[in-house]
Amino acid sequence: MSIDLKSMPKLGFGLMRLPESDGRIDREQVCRMADAYLAAGMNYFDTAYVYHGGNSEKMVKEALVKRHPRDSFTVATKLPAWCLKTEADRDRVFNEQLERCGVDYFDFYLLHSVEDGGNGDTYDRLDCWNWALAKKAAGRIRHFGFSFHGSPEYLERVLDAHPEVEFVQIQLNYADWENPVVRSGRLYEILRGRNIPMVIMEPVKGGTLAKLTDDLEAKLRALKPEASMASWALRFVGSLPGVMTILSGMSSPEQMADNLATFTDFEPLSDAEKAAVEAVRRSMMSVEQIGCTACRYCTDGCPMNIAIPDVFRAVNTMKLYHEEFRPKSFYGGLINQGHGRAADCVGCGQCEGVCPQHLPIIDLLKDASARLDG
Repeated sequence: MSIDLKSMPKLGFGLMRLPESDGRIDREQVCRMADAYLAAGMNYFDTAYVYHGGNSEKMVKEALVKRHPRDSFTVATKLPAWCLKTEADRDRVFNEQLERCGVDYFDFYLLHSVEDGGNGDTYDRLDCWNWALAKKAAGRIRHFGFSFHGSPEYLERVLDAHPEVEFVQIQLNYADWENPVVRSGRLYEILRGRNIPMVIMEPVKGGTLAKLTDDLEAKLRALKPEASMASWALRFVGSLPGVMTILSGMSSPEQMADNLATFTDFEPLSDAEKAAVEAVRRSMMSVEQIGCTACRYCTDGCPMNIAIPDVFRAVNTMKLYHEEFRPKSFYGGLINQGHGRAADCVGCGQCEGVCPQHLPIIDLLKDASARLDG
């Protein structure tokens, strides 16, 4: 049964950063969060083949399929180009995903991280576009789209070549609106101009926008003292026309409660609030940061087991807050947990090959080592 893509719940539950206990996903906590989300009238659950080493998809079965009627929730998952070598791999991965999730079909299915060259070439070479349409015709996919991490020019070429696409997932938040690498604003304008529904990822920029410096928070609290910083980021995105669903990778019941409060009787930003957010954005952009969203694609294949996003988090904290004790203590904790130092990087380039933000990770780790390993 087709779904009205323009009448979707504004908040989507991203299953990318689930709560963990003793190194494993905390099933009981996820179940409580899923129940609260469904009780609030929301139903969009987003996972992927690679999230939590494949265990995110398995949690769909545990928290949803085994506990709730199938028609009470929708599931979105993704086909990863970097796991495909031959055409046969398409069905192999897809069938494994059905088994993991415990479902007969996916409500939404995406080609994961389409970008210029690399992944985009793989999807074309293996004809994943027509393969997905065949799955849709067979009833195994209800709606077909792709997530995107490429240039605006490439997005237009992909959309011209594939008018069958029903929705597109992009990274968008107020900090990245004019980011010269991400170019969220331009991607939004292209999709909006073509009237293509959008799923938004990284609305809080990997948690970066959930905690600002005191002076920046004061600009927002002057207008809405009780509101969380995350709610401002989510309302910015939710106020944009054409947005189908906004994904939040919630990792605690508290985050779930805060986000549900934001989207229950949702209030778009007023003109005064838009001006305040823009003032915060301009101030933030005056401090150069590493544009890492902590997707963690880089960590699985790192031969030195460097917790790259966490290292960059420490560096950004040093830059933003002009202090060393906390970030260096945090970094020391990573080393004590068995992770490699930034100085241990061997320059293999695996991380740069999968980074959706196209960050020069090898050079950034050298800089991080100079800051943190001394």
